[in-house]
Amino acid sequence: MHVLSVSSLKGGVGKTTVTLGLASAAFARGVRTLVVDLDPQSDVSTGMDIQVAGKLNVADVLANPKEKVVRQAITASGWAKVHPGTIDVMIGSPSAINFDGPHPSVRDVWKLEEALATIEADYDLVLIDCAPSLNALTRTAWAASDRVIVITEPGLFSVAAADRALRAIEEIRRGLSPRLQPLGIVVNRVRPQSIEHQFRIKELREMFGPLVLSPQLPERTSLQQAQGAAKPLHIWPGDSAQELAADFDAILDRVMRTGRIPSPDAAAS
Repeated sequence: MHVLSVSSLKGGVGKTTVTLGLASAAFARGVRTLVVDLDPQSDVSTGMDIQVAGKLNVADVLANPKEKVVRQAITASGWAKVHPGTIDVMIGSPSAINFDGPHPSVRDVWKLEEALATIEADYDLVLIDCAPSLNALTRTAWAASDRVIVITEPGLFSVAAADRALRAIEEIRRGLSPRLQPLGIVVNRVRPQSIEHQFRIKELREMFGPLVLSPQLPERTSLQQAQGAAKPLHIWPGDSAQELAADFDAILDRVMRTGRIPSPDAAAS
C-alpha cells in the first residue's frame, strides 16, 4: 500500500481539488483507493459524496487507532455508484483541529501510521488530504506517508512556500521517518496566457528543477463544478474536464511508477 500526502503550507491553492482529481484518476483506473480527510475543513468528504450518519471519523481514529475504530471511520464514496471499484473515505471532522497543536508528542505523530497499518491489505493507494499548515496533523500525515506532493500556485510567495514545505519534509525524513520523500511540486490554477504565471513557473523550475512536476494544472471551472456536484472529474462532461482529467492521469502515472503500484489492467492480464 503506497501512501501519498497532498500538502500545502497555506490555504487557497486548491490542495483539496488536487486530492479529488487524483482520487478520480485512481478510481477511473481501478486502483483500490482510500482518501484520508485530515483537513479539519473536511471538504474532501463533502466532494466524495459520503454518508456520515452512525460512523466514526478521523478524530476518533487519532484518539484510538485500533482496527475496529479505523474500520468504523471509513465509508464508501458515493462515486462507487458511477462504476464498480474501491473508492473509500476516512471521514473528516472539524474535531481533527484538536489534534493540530504545534508540538505533537512522538507517540501522537505515529497514530495515523498505526491506524493505516491495520488496513494495509485493503488498498493499493492512500491519498491524505493534509491540513494547510505544518502543525501536528501534517506531521502525523507525513509520518504515515511514503511520498508528499506539494501543491502551490504561480504567485509571489509560491517559491518561498514550496521551499518551506520541502525543508520541512527533509526535517521529518531525517528526524522521524527515513522512508519519506517529496514526490514533487504540482503548480495548480495556472493561466497559460498570464506572463506573471509563466514567470513564476520559470522561477520555480530554476529553484527546484525536476521536482516541479509536469503537467501544470490549468485553472478550470469544471473541477469546481464536479466537486460541487460531488462527482468524479473523469465522468464530468465537456472538453475542459476531459483535458484536466488527462492531466491528473499523467500525475497519477508518476505516483504509480514511484510507488511501484501495479496497474490493475496489467494485474488483470
